[in-house]
Amino acid sequence: MADLSNLAQFMGDLDEEGVLGIIDKLVEEGAGANEGNEAIMELQKGMNTVGDLFEKGEYFVGDLIFAGEILTEAIEKCKPLIAGTTTEKLGVMVLGTVHGDLHDIGKNIFKNMVEIAGFEVHDIGIDQAPEAFVDKIKETGAGYVGMSGVLTLALDSMRETVDALKEAGLRDKLKVIIGGNCVTAEACKTIGADAWTTNAAEGVRICKGWAGK
Repeated sequence: MADLSNLAQFMGDLDEEGVLGIIDKLVEEGAGANEGNEAIMELQKGMNTVGDLFEKGEYFVGDLIFAGEILTEAIEKCKPLIAGTTTEKLGVMVLGTVHGDLHDIGKNIFKNMVEIAGFEVHDIGIDQAPEAFVDKIKETGAGYVGMSGVLTLALDSMRETVDALKEAGLRDKLKVIIGGNCVTAEACKTIGADAWTTNAAEGVRICKGWAGK
């Protein structure tokens, strides 16, 4: 079976050939859901490295974009390994990066993973005002909301979004999860969310728990 031990490092190094070589080997060998999920978790570790290097000024915006492209292709290749392991739709989720924040890498990782888990995800994109979340929830009948942000200012936007959900009479019908480097247990309580995470895999486990899976 393909060796996944170098996958996180290749991802962190922006080694496209190395990353896709390992994923292609997994697919060729007919790997199953366990290997596919492990590969995705290793990719996330590598993306954490990319984020750290960006914070230190060693990577730049272009590197983040390139990393996102590698990640998207790798996850798309992993999806057939996991497809079929979940046939039941677990729920409908509205997902977006909140107003004032343009980061989407973490959101995109979570989107791919939670879709694989069985959720129908409506991704409204980045820099989304509270009203955009409210409108999309009304349109889709979603029971789950995921809000993402990296910048500290995103915390205020998340709180404003939860307040807007309350004003619209939607909050009691929803499970709200917040994610990103800026979130903490204290912030979660202040914002009024149901759960928080800085790890996409953990976020998926939380949402599956809410769905009774």
